[in-house]
Amino acid sequence: MSEVGTSWLFGFVVFTLIPMVYSLYASFTKWDGISAPQFNGVRKYIKMFMQDVRFWGSVVNTLYYTIVSVPLNIVIALFLAILLNKRLKGTNVFRGIIYAPSVLAGVAVYMGWTYLYGNDTGMINYLLYKVFHIVGPMWLQDSNWVMPSLIIMKIFTCGSVMLIILAGLQDVPSVYYEAAGLDGASTVKVFENITLPMISPVIFYVLIMQMISALQIFTQPFIMTQGGPMFSTYTFGLHLYNQAFRYYDFGYSCALACILFEMIMGISMAIFKTSSLWVFYREDVDSWELEKK
Repeated sequence: MSEVGTSWLFGFVVFTLIPMVYSLYASFTKWDGISAPQFNGVRKYIKMFMQDVRFWGSVVNTLYYTIVSVPLNIVIALFLAILLNKRLKGTNVFRGIIYAPSVLAGVAVYMGWTYLYGNDTGMINYLLYKVFHIVGPMWLQDSNWVMPSLIIMKIFTCGSVMLIILAGLQDVPSVYYEAAGLDGASTVKVFENITLPMISPVIFYVLIMQMISALQIFTQPFIMTQGGPMFSTYTFGLHLYNQAFRYYDFGYSCALACILFEMIMGISMAIFKTSSLWVFYREDVDSWELEKK
């Protein structure tokens, strides 16, 4: 094994595999993070599914955020990537502008968005009133608007997804488009039969990565809402954090972490199972014949 492979294996075992195994063991213990763990069987899992009133709510909130934000993010990123794939003057500037928020994402950015969403002094409501004469909602104080607010904020960081899809678009051989032009295929037919199939592996990769990231959402509600109002943004990651660092129930937190891992693994496997229906590779596209207009 090469030196690079050995270093990777060492890092994986020490920093990933061992903590995962210990977390699984700790999920069957009573542990406050200070004293030695005491084995108590599956009581933490019984508490999770039968007694914890916040558990199912956090699951629903997390799935809602994931199901809405991930497809929306990918669709908007795809639309922007198609626009920015044109060889026009100033395209590189717009690519940089759209990509910039992805680089800046972090605690400071979320605090900035908190001020933008302010009721009376926020820039968003100010512009809505001045430009459109609309009284904006209480973005982070209304339980009906707070989750859409986090989703809208997520859309503004679609630059990294856009860049990956753009790279996939630029990898599509131009010969396909030339053949489609000779056959008189419409723009919609070209998109359906060439562009979308050719970049489907890229979309598949982006879908998996975005889904994993969305299911682990924590920083945004922690900084901006603390799970409120009325627990409408109380996500799984926030529940896990509170159990460990607010209530010092590290054993239960580890059990929640194991369930989150199983959720991510299960959804990922489901996407992989269905990928054969919609993910195509170049050899598959080569065998197709464009339908006549």
